[in-house]
Amino acid sequence: MYTFFPLLALALAPASLVEGKASFLSHAHKVAVKHSGGLARDLRVAFGGVLVTQPTTSNQNVYCVSSDGVGVSVPSSGNSTSSTSTAKGNATATGTGTGTAAPSSTSVASSPWKVVQNYSGQTFFNGWSFFTTADPTNGNVQYVDQGTAQSAGLIEINSNGNAVMRVETTPQVQTNRQSVRITTEATFDGGLVVMDAVHMPTGCGTWPAFWTNGPNWPAGGEIDIVEGVNNYTNNQATIHTNPGCTLPSTSSTQLNMSGTLVASTDCSASQTGNQGCGIRSTLSNSFGSGFNGIGGGVYAMLWDITGIKVYFFPRGSIPADITAGAPQPQNWPAPMADWPSTDCNPYQFFNTHSAIFDTTLCGDWAGGVWSGTGVPGQSVSCAQETGFSTCSAFVQASGASFSEAYWEVSSVHIYQDSS
Repeated sequence: MYTFFPLLALALAPASLVEGKASFLSHAHKVAVKHSGGLARDLRVAFGGVLVTQPTTSNQNVYCVSSDGVGVSVPSSGNSTSSTSTAKGNATATGTGTGTAAPSSTSVASSPWKVVQNYSGQTFFNGWSFFTTADPTNGNVQYVDQGTAQSAGLIEINSNGNAVMRVETTPQVQTNRQSVRITTEATFDGGLVVMDAVHMPTGCGTWPAFWTNGPNWPAGGEIDIVEGVNNYTNNQATIHTNPGCTLPSTSSTQLNMSGTLVASTDCSASQTGNQGCGIRSTLSNSFGSGFNGIGGGVYAMLWDITGIKVYFFPRGSIPADITAGAPQPQNWPAPMADWPSTDCNPYQFFNTHSAIFDTTLCGDWAGGVWSGTGVPGQSVSCAQETGFSTCSAFVQASGASFSEAYWEVSSVHIYQDSS
């Protein structure tokens, strides 16, 4: 639907040439807006990660998931893009892991944080809309509605009570593989989002993400909580905003976080080629196969007057207050990522967010770094590993290779401070 410069050529271009492409993308975005404001914003985000001038090392690439402001401001009831099917799955899932125990406050102190949205168990998929438009990041996927996903075995509630979201594994397809992208119908301004997963998609060609997003991108802001591609093992969290939101330092110590800033301290989309402020975890079990190998863990995103923080707790190291459903963020260790309010008012640059899961294949990021190495987990390129020169060719011919391209999620809880 849109024509762009080849992604790899842009990624490898000298800084002067990359800067010259900014006006092109601006024009392309204006044209795209005439067709779909949401898709245009998605494309700006996806391409922005490639256009940022990069250091010479390949592990500094900054990307983010697609934004879809249109899909965020959904009605409080109904499902604008999905089937009316209410079936939530059966007991023949792929995964075997379990998440945290059901919320209980009997073993820890009371907390001012109270659950306002609970997505878990047999009713996990209640309250999510299924995105069915063509993938805005040019991936080799076709997102399907809830009824189609159910009948094709792409979603279910497994025997452990966990929600499973898969990618189609038909041996060969002519173009795209079916996949799932869901958005909460409920929205929130500030709060605490806690996601417990035992498995996330991994492997060459995959690009999974869990994030929150506001309307009128980037005015409503975007918070990427979990994101990466191919065989990456270290998670990257990123925020994208209107101009004016910055980080006060590049130092992880001064920012009181365990992660490492990938590139810019300017988090605005328009002034940084859309790359925002990306922060990469130092833990090799925070994403992909490393995450799956330990039975997953918990990601928590805290959005309050102090700023925005993303925490990761590996399985076996999850705070008791989270397990009990009485979170005490003030007692948690330093977050993986921290964007303090000192130079970015979190209620000025972020509003009316919904939470989103998706798995795309190839696309602007996973396909763009198909021949790349240097990022933790990617010591060998996917081109070399698979024997396919392009990601799309691999996806079309290698259905069995996507047996690990699934989310298995125990729960998502959205809390608000009642104090």
